[in-house]
Amino acid sequence: MSSVAVLTQESFAEHRSGLAQQQIKVAALNSEDESDPPTYKDAFPPLPEKSSCLEAAQEPAGAWGNKIRPIKASIITQVFHVPLEERKYKDMNQFGEGEQAKICLEIMQRTGAHLELSLAKDQGLSIMVSGKLEAVMKARKDIVARLQTQASATVAIPKEHHRFVIGKNGEKLQDLELKTATKIQIPRPEDPSNQIKITGTKEGIEKARHEVLLISAEQDKRAVERLDVEKVFHPFIAGPYNKLVGEIMQETGTRINIPPPSVNRTEIVFTGEKEQLAQAVTRIKKIYEEKKKKTTTIAVEVKKSQHKYVIGPKGNSLQEILERTGVSVEIPPTDSSSETVILRGEPEKLGQALTEVYAKANSFTVSSVSAPSWLHRFIIGKKGQNLAKITQQMPKVHIEFTEGEDKITLEGPTEDVNVAQEQIESMVKDLINRMDYVEINIDHKFHRHLIGKNGANINRIKDQYKVSVRIPPDNEKSNLIRIEGDPQGVQQAKKELLELASRMENERTKDLIIEQRFHRTIIGQKGERIREIRDKFPEVIINFPDPAQKSDIVQLRGPKNEVEKCTKYMQKMVAELVENSYSISVPIFKQFHKNIIGKGGANIKKIREESNTKIDLPAENSNSETIVITGKRANCEVARSRILSIQKDLANITEVEVSIPSKLHNSLIGTKGRLIRSIMEECGGVHIHFPTEGSGIDTVVIRGPAPDVEKAKRQLLHLAEEKQTKSHTVDLRAKPEYHKFLIGKGGGNIRKVRDNTGARIIFPTSEDKDQELITIIGTEEAVREAQKELETLIKNLDNVVEDCMLVDPRHHRHFVIRRGQVLREIAEEYGGVMVSFPRSGTQSDKVTLKGAKDCVEAAKKRIQEIIEDLEAQVTMECAIPQKYHRSIMGPKGSRIQQITRDYGVQIKFPDREENPAPVTESVVQENGEEIGEGKYIKEADPGSPRKCDIIIISGRKEKCEAAKEALEALVPVTIEVEVPFDLHRYIIGQKGSGIRKMMDEFEVNIQVPAPELQSDIIAITGLVANLDRAKAGLLERVRELQAEQEDRVDIRFPQSGAPDPNCVTVTGLPDNVEEAIDHILNLEEEYLADVVDTEAMQAYMKPPAHEEAKAPSKGFVVRDAPWAAGGSEKAPDMSSSEDFPSFGAQVAPKTLPWGPKR
Repeated sequence: MSSVAVLTQESFAEHRSGLAQQQIKVAALNSEDESDPPTYKDAFPPLPEKSSCLEAAQEPAGAWGNKIRPIKASIITQVFHVPLEERKYKDMNQFGEGEQAKICLEIMQRTGAHLELSLAKDQGLSIMVSGKLEAVMKARKDIVARLQTQASATVAIPKEHHRFVIGKNGEKLQDLELKTATKIQIPRPEDPSNQIKITGTKEGIEKARHEVLLISAEQDKRAVERLDVEKVFHPFIAGPYNKLVGEIMQETGTRINIPPPSVNRTEIVFTGEKEQLAQAVTRIKKIYEEKKKKTTTIAVEVKKSQHKYVIGPKGNSLQEILERTGVSVEIPPTDSSSETVILRGEPEKLGQALTEVYAKANSFTVSSVSAPSWLHRFIIGKKGQNLAKITQQMPKVHIEFTEGEDKITLEGPTEDVNVAQEQIESMVKDLINRMDYVEINIDHKFHRHLIGKNGANINRIKDQYKVSVRIPPDNEKSNLIRIEGDPQGVQQAKKELLELASRMENERTKDLIIEQRFHRTIIGQKGERIREIRDKFPEVIINFPDPAQKSDIVQLRGPKNEVEKCTKYMQKMVAELVENSYSISVPIFKQFHKNIIGKGGANIKKIREESNTKIDLPAENSNSETIVITGKRANCEVARSRILSIQKDLANITEVEVSIPSKLHNSLIGTKGRLIRSIMEECGGVHIHFPTEGSGIDTVVIRGPAPDVEKAKRQLLHLAEEKQTKSHTVDLRAKPEYHKFLIGKGGGNIRKVRDNTGARIIFPTSEDKDQELITIIGTEEAVREAQKELETLIKNLDNVVEDCMLVDPRHHRHFVIRRGQVLREIAEEYGGVMVSFPRSGTQSDKVTLKGAKDCVEAAKKRIQEIIEDLEAQVTMECAIPQKYHRSIMGPKGSRIQQITRDYGVQIKFPDREENPAPVTESVVQENGEEIGEGKYIKEADPGSPRKCDIIIISGRKEKCEAAKEALEALVPVTIEVEVPFDLHRYIIGQKGSGIRKMMDEFEVNIQVPAPELQSDIIAITGLVANLDRAKAGLLERVRELQAEQEDRVDIRFPQSGAPDPNCVTVTGLPDNVEEAIDHILNLEEEYLADVVDTEAMQAYMKPPAHEEAKAPSKGFVVRDAPWAAGGSEKAPDMSSSEDFPSFGAQVAPKTLPWGPKR
């Protein structure tokens, strides 16, 4: 018996690792071990829960989810075997891998059958196919065709006949392939080969070969003869394994086409040279006449089920009998019900042939074993392991289980079948003695609740009572639940399931309408919020819909009172979410986002906490300027005001309100905001805010620097006036690479067109889908003129020309370095013009330009300007102390990049000197810490600058000088401000927060002298432009502190090592000082009284006896303590009540020189 092997998707990974010869595994669907009743997970493999519930994302899906694996109806299981010699893929190392595995998975997906395989001891493949009868048959047919050894043959016919095999539009070839179930490959017309390759089953190849030769014979100009020979004599003419006809063909050179047994034709077609053809016909006729005279027939009855054994694999048994005895055995077709087999041959040979026929027929037998259908999966065993024991010992035995039938069918060699039957009968008897089942009716609407979340309830019952519970899927609407396993466990599980169902009948289901956008928030990140609700209402089951359903219905189920409580709780939660989901967008200039965030996010964190809102800023690399605030409406307005006030304080921001009829707002904004965006960009990026659509408000707010706001206001009013009179719009198209050229440097070209015509021209932004669309807006006449000018420009741009210019080779490197950055900029600026420089190493000075004529001319002009700059280039030195270089460069080199862009120069900073010579200046302290650099006075003598101080500037002389001035203007200057010493600590603030805030606000460095210097001088270092603001801010802070100081009392405790360690200094107004001293003395008195009482008690307390005899303890020992490092600090005195005060007793804290910590 031939058969096929396949993999299930569950066992695919297992097979990939390879199986040892002795470690064979056969899998069966939903099967369990004989000695171990199945678990629910094995019987019903787990499916993931619906993605709507967020908890499913972090919890592994259990055996049960929202979907239950369907119980298939009319399922059969067939086990069969593919011998080693018939296997297509015989490489043991590739078992379960490569093409074989792919084919198996494809067959499973296409047919719906489940296929599993293992290696038998004889290296054949044991196969199990499970599924509906139709699916099993399809899968089995596919397996035989695709995994068993596929025969192939070639047939040579004249090249000119190939087109007749193909037919019109390939229809003939397709029909032939379909009819014969083969793949026919015909060489391409340009291929000189005349060989046609046929691949498929042996029977299919015979059919296809016959048809191809017939087509060729009809077209062949050589002699063709047809000989009518009775079909029953064809085997004698062909001979065993076609040997006889092959010999005749070889000897005569004639092509002889005998119809295969499956084709109901009698004529044999001969093609060849006339003389040779005649010889072949004569020989065939002679054989035919001879066999007709000598042969006789006998008819015998052989069971229909045994016919396939007589035929043998691929008809080999029939050919074997013909070869040994010269007798042809005629088997009725498979679709016929006849059991009569006819033997045709010489009388003396018929007896021997008959013996062989019966021997072949009786070598196999069919038997059946009675077994209740519910026991079938226990007989198969977990992953087919019980059945594997039998099939590995007897691989030729085919075992078939049919669902719903109480029997198992065995087919194979008689002896093997008898042994297998005994083993299976023994297994059935054992299982019947120790297994039981029961079926109960429970309304299907309760099934999901019986299963529980992720199968929790049903898994507990299965594990507790050692049973298997089969619950039908929802789509079957069946009430029947089946319990199988140990008789006692079955009864206990039945009792508990019925009790659960009874309890559920008294429960209530309620649908709660909650907008889907809130579902994820209610569930919470990783499901923590929904867990809290479920913990609060453990008896209520909460089901959220699948997000794909776009449903707002959340279902609650449980006891009536608990469902009502849970409903109220969730409605309250939703009300709060609705209230807190108000959102407004605030446009803030990009350069001020960092100030709104603050250092380390301090500002934005404070605004969030104080306004109780969520504030989202755009990413740093985003072009968006909009900050989104979400929360309660009133809170959002507060946060918005705070953010706008920061922007207003930082820059000269003006806010203007313009009244424009609300009916014009949409037309002014334009499609996707294109029109209003073009005005904002043109006017320096001002923010224009329109009221909400439908509000009826006419006020439009423009915010930004005063000159830009005024400009935007004029343009907006002009545009509104045009819209009210007669606005006209026209769209033009131009390649995106032309846009920059059309706009011109700094918008010069497009501004000229607008000034000439009065029309507004809008180019697409990077976000627009249509990058070629240019929109012209204005009066009809203005639009027409602008359109005419632009079309002329675009037409000229489409006129591609090639030109060349001469550039001295010494300048070539400037254009091509940095991966041709200069050339890229020229191409971008001038309509994508292509500039080609000669290859490196050649001495050519010819440079080629290709592109639109105007662009090429403009690019040539620009290249000439660059060359002039290079030839006029000078190098200038600018001496600035190295310690200021980092400050001059700015964050990520932004300041220096701006200067190089503005002045068109190259700036090179020197390498840093690791140990620069110390500068003799007064030592100052920044935020109380000593630093090693002094003040730099701009007018210092530049006589002998160090190499590490010299910055090199390259470019045109006048530009280098301007860049030098700009660099020197960036050198920080230091001014001194007199501030009373006793206020320094308040200016520094807690952990330096006060001084940091001032430094961030004014972009300066503030240095406070060290406390031991007792100096009133604070140094401010920064750009000249920032120093005045910083000084004014510092003095304003001093005035605030002095006003506060009038009511403040300052208490200073002595430092360690002070001349008088008992002296505490109190400063302030006389009345306040007196009151503070009284309070301090009272605290001292209370503390001393506690110390005396504690010491008195310790005097009367006797230590334990065992401690007296003990050696003195070292106590708690630590390494690397401060006092062990050789410093000035000493180890704390453990007997000191100051270093180790008693619990509950108060002790005066040590303070810093500038007062206690706040």
